[in-house]
Amino acid sequence: MREIVLDTETTGLDPLRGDRLVEIGCVEMVNHMPTGQVFHCYLNPERDMPQEAFAVHGLSTEFLADKPLFSAVVDEFLAFIGEAPLVIHNAAFDVGFINAELARVARAAIGPERLVDTLLLARRKHPGVSNRLDDLCSRYAIDNSRRTKHGALLDAELLAEVYIELIGARQAQLGLTAGPVLIRARGADGPRRQRPVPLAPRLSPEDLAAHAAFVATLGGAALWHAYGDGTASAAEQ
Repeated sequence: MREIVLDTETTGLDPLRGDRLVEIGCVEMVNHMPTGQVFHCYLNPERDMPQEAFAVHGLSTEFLADKPLFSAVVDEFLAFIGEAPLVIHNAAFDVGFINAELARVARAAIGPERLVDTLLLARRKHPGVSNRLDDLCSRYAIDNSRRTKHGALLDAELLAEVYIELIGARQAQLGLTAGPVLIRARGADGPRRQRPVPLAPRLSPEDLAAHAAFVATLGGAALWHAYGDGTASAAEQ
């Protein structure tokens, strides 16, 4: 199964008030494993960069001035994501901006049925606590030390690792452990132990004597002669 983990950076919080996309980052996953294929671009938003947004991602008006417009990359972007499900943290935010840009170039919007919102997954799995991307990285011991500022491609790469943890798809051990594995029967409290008092022998002296007499009739080559006098000890019964 092919999935696309996606993140964006913007000039603000509301595309309906003129805020625009400035960065898109996508990571391809197949069967919940990153393939190494990515899509990444910076975009000229055709407007200034508010200081509040610059503080978040560090993308200045000057840096973005010579970057392509969304109309120039839309075909490549749509070809990359194809019809795959889109894995996004707080999906409504990112897709709201993407659909606003698609509307500007007369392209069909991305439908909600394609979205996998990792923020909702995290809230169900970890209710009552913060589930920001940084928090989830810390919770799952994912190295996010490079994330000094938000960046769409880096955040998509981190989110791909978080997503694998959220859905329980990471199988690093896969049952191939180097050491011994203790398998307990249902209801067992721990490893089996020896009885403090051995069970009483089940064979009487008469039974043992009858067995020895029978073995004597088998001849000198009989296998039973390999076991001493041809009788079994009580411990072996």
